[in-house]
Amino acid sequence: MDRPLIEKVVDEIRPLAIDGRFGRVFQLSRFEYIFDLRLRDGQYLFVSIEPAAPRLYLVRRKLKDLERAALPPTPFALQMRSRLANAEITDMYTVAGERVVELKLTGVDEAGERVQSGLVIQLTGRSSDLFLTDGEGRIIAAARLNQGTGQEIGDKYAPPPRPEGFTEATPSDAPEIPAGDSVSEYLDAEFEERDRIRRFTAMVNDARGKLRSETAKREKLLDNLLRDREGHGDPEQWKRIGDLLLASAGNAENRDGTIRVIDLYDEAQPEIEIKAEVNATVTEAAEAYFRKYTKARNAEKEIASRIEQVEKELESLRQRSARLEAAIEAEDEDEIRSFTGGKKQQGPQTKSEKKASTGGFARSFLSSDGFEILVGKKAKDNDYLTFRAAKSLDTWMHAADYPGSHVVVRNPGRKEIPQRTLHEAAQLAAFYSQGKKQTKAAVHYTEKKFVNKPRGAAPGLVSLSKFKTLLVEPVFPDLPSE
Repeated sequence: MDRPLIEKVVDEIRPLAIDGRFGRVFQLSRFEYIFDLRLRDGQYLFVSIEPAAPRLYLVRRKLKDLERAALPPTPFALQMRSRLANAEITDMYTVAGERVVELKLTGVDEAGERVQSGLVIQLTGRSSDLFLTDGEGRIIAAARLNQGTGQEIGDKYAPPPRPEGFTEATPSDAPEIPAGDSVSEYLDAEFEERDRIRRFTAMVNDARGKLRSETAKREKLLDNLLRDREGHGDPEQWKRIGDLLLASAGNAENRDGTIRVIDLYDEAQPEIEIKAEVNATVTEAAEAYFRKYTKARNAEKEIASRIEQVEKELESLRQRSARLEAAIEAEDEDEIRSFTGGKKQQGPQTKSEKKASTGGFARSFLSSDGFEILVGKKAKDNDYLTFRAAKSLDTWMHAADYPGSHVVVRNPGRKEIPQRTLHEAAQLAAFYSQGKKQTKAAVHYTEKKFVNKPRGAAPGLVSLSKFKTLLVEPVFPDLPSE
């Protein structure tokens, strides 16, 4: 987060937090904390000091979910709890010109004396940190051990020096937050989506990597088996040589490891040379070739069986790879997780429920006639939008013959949807689909009550018991975003 965005968040949080009380501390990971500032509507202060993405904003969470997700308290968390619990928040501000936020608090110690404290949230990239300070601004404890003046225990806190070449983000770098929207809700949805994409990408890479590894092992084994079979030679060739040596045992002789015999299997009956041990008799040489014949014959049978098994396993891996790619296309996390040996994700709050709490499952637009149009973002978002958010008489749309977003036109008054609104919603359905590059795209639409979910179907896949079709140009209509 850049400084202007941090200032926007603080401007949003400050009037809610001042005169409130500092409550519990939940540490979700090494770098992520949630602070209970006793705000209304299940709001908590989320802080991440992850060096690659430091940030803070308000989030809406259920207390029981936080309790379940929290790690055992670290010494730093215990010190914050001891000093800040139930302390009054007297001020919250950004340090001038810095990506640093300070909370000033007043509490009561064990002796009943009033104690001034501070919580410094340093969102400065690699040096991001949390500091607990006393009334004089001296550092009592830190989440991470940083070095440098003003960053160590006992120092009076001072922001870290900026790295060489550091420049503030320009306005064009900052995210565009729709007017009137909560900055925190926007950021929560945005980072939730980034985290989902990051986790999804890691899961995909893990699944693909495991399949590639298994496939590479089988391919190497198959290559070794083919070379092994080739190394044993043709068993019929060894038998043929052995027979020729036996047939010539009475008149052939071994001369320095070479035995010359007539090739009785060739109509021209040419004289050929056969290699043998220097001191071996013709009969011993024949027996040696018969042993090679027996070994090659047995090996051929055994290797052929193993090659067949490995080829079956490779075909199975190819089929699994195709299933994996289909699951990736559908963003079916449970199916992808099965390729990594993981279990189906469980918990009291599903990903779609988390998104629903922040409005992150759909884009929202307002038609020219004043009807709300919701556009699903991902496959699982489509399912949530269609089967949990939409009402039975809402109008449902989807681009025909192309993967894409589900679109729902809200109809709380059960009115007839104007043709202009239907056309605008259909354009959105076509635009947010893989058919957006077509000159014209067909869009099916119906009331939501006629949309069904086949048993076992992938996320986003539905069936329609009845529908109509609109042919529209897949362009983004001139609509305001809510």
